[in-house]
Amino acid sequence: MNLNFLQYLKKNLELTDPQLEQLSSRLNVKIVPKNCLLLRLGDTRSYPYFVEKGLLRSYSIDETGKQHVIQFAPENNFISDRGSLYFNAPSNLIIEAIEETTVIVIDHNYTDYVSCLPDFHRKNEMILQHHIWYLQNRIDTLLGATAEARYLEFIRRYPNVTLRVPQWMIASYLGITPESLSRVRKELATRHFK
Repeated sequence: MNLNFLQYLKKNLELTDPQLEQLSSRLNVKIVPKNCLLLRLGDTRSYPYFVEKGLLRSYSIDETGKQHVIQFAPENNFISDRGSLYFNAPSNLIIEAIEETTVIVIDHNYTDYVSCLPDFHRKNEMILQHHIWYLQNRIDTLLGATAEARYLEFIRRYPNVTLRVPQWMIASYLGITPESLSRVRKELATRHFK
């Protein structure tokens, strides 16, 4: 089984080929149709997902019904609602397939196996700390960066997502209106193509 997820584990958790082979039979691979929800508001049972192919997003909905995109998860990315996953709290996020998406469902078959591996917890902690660092930077950018700087960071973080999602989703992720995003894109194009 040649999955991106196994390559990710080999690189980041330094699993051996025999370990990967043993693990591959335990993986739960799921194909999610476009527009299908993997997590709904209020769900208390959630899983982390690793995107093999396709694109997911997580978002919340405010009291006025406006969507706020929290994360995009293209290929080789994880997505989950940690509150629902670790604390059984009702989810305040929705996870949706923007495209038909193949995911690895990180369930107990996986966690039971890898949690017994030597050095797993230390390596997993580093991955988690890196994610927390990314989230801190995202919050800082949302609070203090210009719309242009946020858009340029979005392009850097998600280089292959820009053409795969509607502009309003990108604007939602950036915390700006679609009209503001149009202005930013136009200004950047004007500056770079003079």
